[in-house]
Amino acid sequence: MTAQPATAVLIVAAGRGHRFGGDMPKQYMPLQGAVVLTHTLRAFLQHPDVAQVITAIHPDDRDLYDAAIAPLGTQPKLLAPVHGGAERQDSVRMGLEALAAHGPAKVLIQDGARPLASAGLITRVVSALDTHAAALPCVAVTDTLKRVADGMVGDTVDRTGLARAQTPQGFRFAEIMAAHKAVAGEALTDDAAVAERAGMAIALVEGAEDNLKITTQDDLVRAEGLLSLRLGDIRTGSGFDVHKFDAPGTASEIMLCGIPVPHDCDTVGHSDADVGLHALTDALLGAIGAGDIGEHFPPSDPQWKGAASWKFLAHAAGLVRERGGVIASADITIICERPKVGPYRPAMRARVAEILEITEERVSVKATTTEQLGFTGRREGIAAQSVATVRLPL
Repeated sequence: MTAQPATAVLIVAAGRGHRFGGDMPKQYMPLQGAVVLTHTLRAFLQHPDVAQVITAIHPDDRDLYDAAIAPLGTQPKLLAPVHGGAERQDSVRMGLEALAAHGPAKVLIQDGARPLASAGLITRVVSALDTHAAALPCVAVTDTLKRVADGMVGDTVDRTGLARAQTPQGFRFAEIMAAHKAVAGEALTDDAAVAERAGMAIALVEGAEDNLKITTQDDLVRAEGLLSLRLGDIRTGSGFDVHKFDAPGTASEIMLCGIPVPHDCDTVGHSDADVGLHALTDALLGAIGAGDIGEHFPPSDPQWKGAASWKFLAHAAGLVRERGGVIASADITIICERPKVGPYRPAMRARVAEILEITEERVSVKATTTEQLGFTGRREGIAAQSVATVRLPL
């Protein structure tokens, strides 16, 4: 079988987004449990036709970029970012120059603030480059167009043959690299315009109405709704954990849901024996079909002796995010006669929400007894059960 030409992707995310308003560039605004750029990157990193992804960022945004890629986990396809220039065209040229060392045959150029590119759209653009030097996704203009001046409506514009251009725009790498070098210093509207100037024939590819570019606050709200529709694979997982108590007088506190709680008995376990976080970790792992806590953090491994259990829970939450999912809810029930949980519940909810990087309203911590029945009733140990709901892309 003949190997397919390598396709690289350049994400342009160096802009300031002045039309969006506020101090935060729009590509770093929160969107469905991550930021806009995280969703943009994920769409291309997960696509089988993409070999490398590089991002052009503003020199001041490295910390924001690092936070944006953290939910994606280890990604061999993701190259180190490059600094963009004063104008978008400069950023694209710098990104292409950085990609040249990797020798791609094709390149897709994508706006960092366009987070909803579907796998089908990406495939259409890549495939078009097999027979054309350039490919541009477009959506037909359906609204009536009016020419306006000085706040007044003028004549109606014939929309026949008009279309709205989107990204990713695709090109054969060598040709678009040469085209960008040839127009350095000029101001052109997009990369297709650069290709036009070089005389490249550009194939039309079917775009998508929901492949919106976030320009205003209203666009961000619409993107939230569209992503909610895509996250329609709803999963629920359950977890249960038990730890016995050591002899009275062996401790002054135990860890429960990430919070130290006064108690005269220590909990026995390989890590810090936090039953609440252990149960929730198993619930999240179960919801995404990723095994259990023992598979990821085996008690036979000495590196986890005395480890803080929040690390286990953060790992499970990271796996959800790597799959493009969000945590919809986390519910923990602690079962014991002692210690009393009630006074510490607000702090527990806040700590669990912090670890999961979700809002407190999505976290519940409850406590109950077994009416002095069983090992918990005899105060020989403590137990916890948990239910977690996650939403994954369809």
